Amino acid sequence: MKIYVTRHGQTDYNKKELMQGRIDIPLNETGMEQACATKAKIGDVKFDAVYASPLTRAVQTASIIGDIDPSNIITDERIIEADFGKYDGVNYYKVAFPMTAYWTIPEIFPAPSGVEKVKDMVERTRSFLTELEQKDYENVLVVCHGGIIRPIRGYFENAKRGYIWRPRPKNCEIFVYESKDGTHRLVKDIK
Repeated sequence: MKIYVTRHGQTDYNKKELMQGRIDIPLNETGMEQACATKAKIGDVKFDAVYASPLTRAVQTASIIGDIDPSNIITDERIIEADFGKYDGVNYYKVAFPMTAYWTIPEIFPAPSGVEKVKDMVERTRSFLTELEQKDYENVLVVCHGGIIRPIRGYFENAKRGYIWRPRPKNCEIFVYESKDGTHRLVKDIK
């Protein structure tokens, strides 16, 4: 099975450098263009299934890249963005030091109170991915968020910590993984 994992296209919150977490913001015009450009880059891949976070920006991106009606997208709460708690909607550069430290170097700094812990993100993505790997798909698209892609990459790239935090995934960057007989490998990264 080939699993295409991508981050949603740009939103106005991305453009304004605001923490967006679980705030449900749609794609802006640039985000729509990014999704269309990514669809063009991958060509005529036929997806047996298209999964997305339930947030609008992910569903819109999945519809464009997967070339399917939004009603045919399988949404899953396990791949929703991290819960940023009181930091949702705050400018990246104006969040308190504990959040900046945590979101920059989570292997050293703990999650502030009310913010989802990386270990919880790892657990929920692992649950989603192990279930997905039991399906009989040839090609599948998974559209989610910058934060949650980090443990997804960690799973597929066998990261010791369970996540790959840096570099930060770009909007509509696609990581193509092959999953075969319980082993995984990165096939390509399409930017």
